[in-house]
Amino acid sequence: MALSFEQGPIRPPSEAASLLLRLTRNCPWNKCAFCRSYKGETFSRRSVEEIKNDIDTVVKLCRSVREISRKSGFGGLLNLDMLIKLYNSGDYQLFHVASWLHNGGKTVFLQDANSLVMKTADVVEILKYLKERLPSIERVTTYARSSTLARKSVEELTALKQAGLSRIHVGMESGSDEVLKLINKGATAQQHIEAGRRVKQSGISLSEYVILGMGGKQWAREHALETARVLNMINPDFIRLRSLTVAEGTPLSQKVQNGEFEEETEAEVLTGEKLFIEHLDGIQSNLVSDHSMNLLEEVQGKLPADKPAMLATIDRFLALPEREKQNFILGKRWGVYRVLPGLPPRLTGWKKRANTRQPCLT
Repeated sequence: MALSFEQGPIRPPSEAASLLLRLTRNCPWNKCAFCRSYKGETFSRRSVEEIKNDIDTVVKLCRSVREISRKSGFGGLLNLDMLIKLYNSGDYQLFHVASWLHNGGKTVFLQDANSLVMKTADVVEILKYLKERLPSIERVTTYARSSTLARKSVEELTALKQAGLSRIHVGMESGSDEVLKLINKGATAQQHIEAGRRVKQSGISLSEYVILGMGGKQWAREHALETARVLNMINPDFIRLRSLTVAEGTPLSQKVQNGEFEEETEAEVLTGEKLFIEHLDGIQSNLVSDHSMNLLEEVQGKLPADKPAMLATIDRFLALPEREKQNFILGKRWGVYRVLPGLPPRLTGWKKRANTRQPCLT
């Protein structure tokens, strides 16, 4: 029987090379109007013993990978030929572990949506066991909700840091209480602030996620200004930008259909992004645009030094004639363009190139 360990469905893009290890199943809140990741699924905590057994399984898989490499004539090395062989074997988890080792075996992401809802002592025990059994690990990260973090003491978070937790990813989405209520986030602006400050005080690296366009037309300005205000009070290590995509079957899509929520145009979203960045003051965060659905992925950098360049890029797009704006939008959404500087002067250039490419929407 093939060795296996439990894994969840999602992780941040920045954790693409990480080992995925599941502490909790699904999301304890699971009511956000825009999210469909865990809809129809039940939340549960896994036991410390289950998780330790999974860690032991990963150790065994690491040994299996090395043994297969030696028997295949690769001398225990994890080169491309070896990875192809494991991928073709159909054993996804063996391939996942091999890919992780190939990337250095240094990073781990703890799943699912809110691992820190577990007792702090249990997570500390798991972290210590993880580092003991896999000593190559240098960074361990996880998702957590602000409402959960706001209930953790700084002492608890510090204990997690000392046990090996390196970074926490928080889906803030917005700093506006009106928007948070609209999307049923289950957290307030003040909870975001309190949670973020506690994480920072503990020494754990903090990534806050912001969804551009989340306020819709009605709350566009408040969304931008209040989100900037909240982040200014937290000073997170990373601000990660996402663009709103209304997924079919979500409560937000129903709000769109019944007229409760009106989506912004691409240009309006960028206008809001500009207003948001303009009001990020007194912080030293890294603003990161690490998702292909962001129209201008190149709008990123270190605050405050790169702020003028980021705003200049948005201004460059907003100053384009309407036809060229639409040219770039269509080309970006179809995978023809990646960044603004590649924009040709006329729409015919897009048509010619588009015939040779398939849509790329993720």
